[in-house]
Amino acid sequence: MRTGVIAKKVGMTRLFQEDGRHVPVTVLALEDCQVVSHRTADRDGYFALQVGSGEAKQKNVNKPQREAFAKAEVPLKMKVAEFRVENEEGLMPVGATISAEHFIAGQKVDITGHTQGKGFAGAMKRWGFGGLRASHGVSLSHRSHGSTGNRQDPGRVFKNKKMAGHMGDRQRTQQNLEIVRTDADRGLLFVKGSVPGAKNAWLLVRDAVKLPVPEGVPFPGAILEKKGTAPAHEEAAPGLVESAAEHEVHEQVDAEQQAKLAAEQQAGAGDDVTPAAGEENKAEGAASDGGADGESKES
Repeated sequence: MRTGVIAKKVGMTRLFQEDGRHVPVTVLALEDCQVVSHRTADRDGYFALQVGSGEAKQKNVNKPQREAFAKAEVPLKMKVAEFRVENEEGLMPVGATISAEHFIAGQKVDITGHTQGKGFAGAMKRWGFGGLRASHGVSLSHRSHGSTGNRQDPGRVFKNKKMAGHMGDRQRTQQNLEIVRTDADRGLLFVKGSVPGAKNAWLLVRDAVKLPVPEGVPFPGAILEKKGTAPAHEEAAPGLVESAAEHEVHEQVDAEQQAKLAAEQQAGAGDDVTPAAGEENKAEGAASDGGADGESKES
């Protein structure tokens, strides 16, 4: 079990594979994601890493937290989270900066964040109710949710009744999302598909719990080192996904059937603009014959 990272949602874009197919991706940025402190079994009863990310102003950080950051010799962090590890081997040194190469292309991850808040929403938007009649018999309550209780017995509204109320801004975890590209220099992760949260929201990225960790993943983690000391990472060309995250297209039609379909498509009837297959040469021949007759008559 490895530690996760804290990332900020930048937005969505798309990358391309070698065969030209595009992949919609969400860009996540690691803004100085550092190890702040350890949780050990002797002192706390479990092993975990406290990770901080982002840069906070001093007036927005209370004194105990400022002292904890000063003890770890790290800058003030805007977001702090804990990631449990299995044993002491999974701990990374305090003050280490986690690199984007902590994950590899083709790996599946679980991403936790808070969904976009929608404010106070009605029953039709929040729960998909059909509403009341739009014409006869309804007065100024076309989008209401209707009755909510029964009668004197039970004389109350049951809990978890679907009614109007606050919508969104709930913690949700999207599982088994694929990493298609990493950029250690800029600290970026490119994740296939969408993730919960609005732009500039903080997200927790962990290894997928339902799938085994692939081979080649750094353990206990990838530390961001100075340029020239870390081994060179072969990155894909700009705008392309890495080869480990490409997926082949399984053709459902064999080569013989494809050739037959192509011949049928090219055997269409001609029109006033485009001649039919095999008639183009005849039209050119007739035009050349007409030009020769005209020259003979002029002579």
